[in-house]
Amino acid sequence: MDVEARRRRREALRLARRRRRRTAAALVGLGAFAAVVAVILSAGGTGRSGANGHRSAGRSQAGGRRARARGAALARRNGGGVDTGHPGAAAVPILMYHVIAAPPAGAPFPGLYVPPAEFAEQMNALARAGWTAVTPDELDAYWRRGISLPRGRPIVLSFDNGYQSQYMQALPVLRRLGWVGEENIQLTGLPPSQGGLSEDEVRGMIAAGWELDTQGISHADLITLSASALREQVAGARRTIQRRFHVPVNWFCYPSGHYDASVIGQVKAAGYKGSTTVVPGWAHPNEDRYRLHRLRVLGGTSGQALLSLLAATRGDPPAPTSYNGS
Repeated sequence: MDVEARRRRREALRLARRRRRRTAAALVGLGAFAAVVAVILSAGGTGRSGANGHRSAGRSQAGGRRARARGAALARRNGGGVDTGHPGAAAVPILMYHVIAAPPAGAPFPGLYVPPAEFAEQMNALARAGWTAVTPDELDAYWRRGISLPRGRPIVLSFDNGYQSQYMQALPVLRRLGWVGEENIQLTGLPPSQGGLSEDEVRGMIAAGWELDTQGISHADLITLSASALREQVAGARRTIQRRFHVPVNWFCYPSGHYDASVIGQVKAAGYKGSTTVVPGWAHPNEDRYRLHRLRVLGGTSGQALLSLLAATRGDPPAPTSYNGS
């Protein structure tokens, strides 16, 4: 190889080494930039440090944990979520629960108390009989669009008022079964000091896949209210819960089962998909979605008695009723 050829080869090698160094430097810089972006995003997208940044990061992390928990709960519910193209026609029972605890002495409505062991027995009996819990939103998607429900015989487990025992006693039982419930919360009148749910406990239920709906702000007798007060109880409760917990709140539950045409009109105007009553019977897809029937579960009901109740009430729902006391 002559001198000129060797010189050209050395120059080519030198240029190649320079290009490799530049490429490596560019990759390092890109990685550093990506790391900075990740830090900014985790702090809420502003790049600010301090309390606001930490709070935003905490909310982001909490939201991620809730999303992962909901995803895990839904993953256990295999067999659901397939678009069949044919709206569902099956009737589905909606069970109604209140306090999951033994009734204290002198309780005005002792039948609304279901002891924890009794509740667990009921849920286990349902599971052995092939039932599986679904939410009202899942039921609505099945009825309207034919979105398949999780495998098993579907049943909705609704919990009224927002008692702390629903979080402390019912949620662990349902979680073991891979099931979820519907919480019909009232916003006032039942503070934690009186056995009501705290906001953190409500968020825990949402994180576990439960659906959050409402009975209004204060469990008022809606048929006695003025138009403005009724609107606040119905629409105001939905807005408050949506803002506070970032959930849809698509279903209303009539407090003590009291409603009339004006109440239904406000529920529709507020954007709810439907509402539930205390009229006994299964919920049917061909009935008025703003008068859905439920089955109240009272204390002293064994697992077998609950299965018998379901079997005995499967027929056609009773005629629509405008007023039903608890």
